[in-house]
Amino acid sequence: MDHFIVGLGNPGPQYAKTRHNIGFMVTDRLADQQRLDLNRCKFNARYGSGNAFGRSLLVMQPQTFMNLSGRAVRPAADFFQIPEEQMLVVHDDLDLPFGTLKLKFGGGHGGHNGLRSLMTEGFKGQFVRLRFGIGRPTCPDTADYVLGRFTPEEQEWLPGLIDDAVLAIEKWITLGLQKAMNQVNTKPATDEKKKDSGLLP
Repeated sequence: MDHFIVGLGNPGPQYAKTRHNIGFMVTDRLADQQRLDLNRCKFNARYGSGNAFGRSLLVMQPQTFMNLSGRAVRPAADFFQIPEEQMLVVHDDLDLPFGTLKLKFGGGHGGHNGLRSLMTEGFKGQFVRLRFGIGRPTCPDTADYVLGRFTPEEQEWLPGLIDDAVLAIEKWITLGLQKAMNQVNTKPATDEKKKDSGLLP
């Protein structure tokens, strides 16, 4: 297997389409576009595999709840013998404005419980992250915020932003990390429109 894509989120209809589940939303779109059925159940996860972008790809959504994600990802990575450096994790990020995408290699968990769980299960943090900005709430209760749904204004932008995230994954696979970062980690032209609509400061 050439690449391992993990979307972080929480299972169950009550969590669907919430901010914390953006990893599931992006990997759902990736699987739909590339005709990779996420219909296999093993490792406490939903997953599918196949060829995409000229590479063999494994796409997984842990079903362990966010703070235990590593318990699904670790055995899958071991079973398929995928090095940590060939793994990309899609997750929500409070520290980025809504809709901002950033590719990053390595680092700590930054307080994100899904990433924390991966490191608890033996990952050293030497994997690629696709950080999807959800912004910070005006009130201090971040738990309610990340488990809440996107606003109507955000929902208007969400489909296009999810497509951008899938494109970022494609660039990482086909161009390599550095070239992908050079293209993804710059403000897209749509940022000006989002700024005009009040979605960016």
